[in-house]
Amino acid sequence: MRQYILIVEDEADIAESLRYNFEREGFRTLIAESGEKGLRLALDENRPPSLILLDLMLPGMSGIELCRRLRREPTTKKIPVIMLTAKASETDKIRGLEIGADDYITKPFSIKEVVARIRAVLRRVDSETVQKYEDDKLSVDFTDMRVYCEEDEIKLTRKEFALLTYLTKNSGRVATRQNLLDNVWGYSYFGDTRTLDVHIRRLRQKLGECGNCIETVVGVGYRFVGNR
Repeated sequence: MRQYILIVEDEADIAESLRYNFEREGFRTLIAESGEKGLRLALDENRPPSLILLDLMLPGMSGIELCRRLRREPTTKKIPVIMLTAKASETDKIRGLEIGADDYITKPFSIKEVVARIRAVLRRVDSETVQKYEDDKLSVDFTDMRVYCEEDEIKLTRKEFALLTYLTKNSGRVATRQNLLDNVWGYSYFGDTRTLDVHIRRLRQKLGECGNCIETVVGVGYRFVGNR
């Protein structure tokens, strides 16, 4: 069954270009010119979107507010959201990611990049029920809590394993420092974010040849990119 992509974009030329190219790639599309219409289409049980491409600057309800509403609704809280934004400041990107967006793309963008990001996010969603991650070098068994790099077992602390698991299961997605602290250390943690950076550094060191699988997104957080 083909998947629906909901495009929430008030610039008609951009929305139509995205629609045309997505349908060439085998997706079905829904278009909303405002946040209010985007919310109605997202909540439509007859055509639930598999992913929402959301412009940050919208008339009426802003993209930030729409994302916040989507994350509150039981039927839409797990639908992945990729933000489209003309704003390149770290503050805007972090704000969107912290309220629940899965990724962001800064305008102007290439259609190929958008399609690649969409496929990466959808693959991540499909893999969330998988019990194991593997690439050419790294193997992570989420059930048995075992990690191997080039067949050598890596001994990690529970916190390091939880950190690697979160990053791996969100492969390709930018994880802000606050998201990592909330999900690995817990929402009650109020310590210094340097704790996270120290754990990332130790995790990379222990992973050795596989340490490059964790990419630093300057000023924002980290992203798991695997071993290519």
